[in-house]
Amino acid sequence: MSLDPLPMHGPELGVQADDIDAPEMDQEPKQEVLENKDVVVQQVHIDGLGRTKEDLLTYEISDVFQAKNLIDVMRKSHEARQKLLRLGIFRKVEVVIDTSRGEDALPNGLDVTFEVTELRRMTGSYNTMVGNNEGSMVLGLKLPNVLGRAEKLTFQFSYGTKETSYGLSFFKPQPGNFERNITLNVYKVTGQFPWSSLRETDRGISAELSFPVWKTSQTLKWEGVWRELGCLARTASFPIREESGHSLKSSLSHGMVIDTRNSSILPRKGGLLKIHQELAGYTGGDASFLKEDFEIQLNKTLFWDSVLSASLWGGLLLPIGDKPTSIADRFYLGGPTSIRGFSMYSMGPQSEGDYLGGEAYWAGGLHLYTPLPFRPGMGGFGDLFRTHFFLNAGNLCNLNYGEGPQAHLKKLAECIRWSYGLGIVLRLGNIARLELNYCIPMGVQSGDRICDGVQFGAGIRFL
Repeated sequence: MSLDPLPMHGPELGVQADDIDAPEMDQEPKQEVLENKDVVVQQVHIDGLGRTKEDLLTYEISDVFQAKNLIDVMRKSHEARQKLLRLGIFRKVEVVIDTSRGEDALPNGLDVTFEVTELRRMTGSYNTMVGNNEGSMVLGLKLPNVLGRAEKLTFQFSYGTKETSYGLSFFKPQPGNFERNITLNVYKVTGQFPWSSLRETDRGISAELSFPVWKTSQTLKWEGVWRELGCLARTASFPIREESGHSLKSSLSHGMVIDTRNSSILPRKGGLLKIHQELAGYTGGDASFLKEDFEIQLNKTLFWDSVLSASLWGGLLLPIGDKPTSIADRFYLGGPTSIRGFSMYSMGPQSEGDYLGGEAYWAGGLHLYTPLPFRPGMGGFGDLFRTHFFLNAGNLCNLNYGEGPQAHLKKLAECIRWSYGLGIVLRLGNIARLELNYCIPMGVQSGDRICDGVQFGAGIRFL
């Protein structure tokens, strides 16, 4: 592939891909001349294309033609290379910058060549995943660039300690705007929830549109899911047995995310704001509710390489009509990834030891992360560990919606559970993290299940 808006030639100059990030010249005067010299990018070539459509790549490399000097060419070529890799259709992308050659070459003309290696038509994968205090084995089959414009067809099978799932998804980005994309999903998920003596099987389809607005990432989604609830044990309480059976949920949801953190797993600076709304019942199904929840996190680097982190979660579930909300839609709280010192999702409304979830909740956390004492392994493996001091608090309850907002706030402020403690955090790349904490639960209410002392947690999302 070759783009040639201005075919033209000049003095010989070759720059390899490795030079783009940190160009080095032998002599300082020569470097100054090259930096200030006006150049014209005459042609951009892309070598190695097979099934990829050329029009898709035109959007990604178009800025290279706007470069005015050599340093600008290097920078824009590097940015274009990152865009090409982001498409997920190339295994390798290299860049070569050279002087223009040919009859119409200008003396200050340059040619830029992207040498690409496409991914195979089909790839397979096998790995393990760590979720919210559970693990799973994942088998995947992927067809990247299936239609030639960065589309992706993915089949995934997951077998976990608490759930088994499989799904087929199709991903289609907008050419020239990768952040604007459409995803279609067909899936089946079976999960076990021992804190509620409940088993749930979901079979569903969904369509999702993602797009950026200013500094936010927006998502619009429709989902239709057939849910089958059943008892996990013969000792399940009457409310669990009463909710067993089949239901159909059809919902529209919207999500907004602003994320300025330098890392999603163990950030040192930046903030996060997540807002999610879901409306069920107006597009069919027998579940009718309005669900709102949010997440806020702020991180600040302090002295001695320590980090102070504060987070706040909250949510509200409003039933629409006379039918009560389903146990599958309510909020749950407690455990090593939220209010530490309590057992997993084992606080709030319960019946005979089965936790039923709540229609309103809030949870807050204050954390201080510091390096390990005496900094063992500094600059290497030891930097993956952090010492952790925390204070968590929250509440989960049901609301009587005829009482008004003041009564609701009063109820959420009563019987607050809280805990404090310390431990060690291990960051597993930018994928997940492990925590080993010593917890002291406080404010324990009747029916709550606690984990006083050592508690282990593994997951992606932590309070």
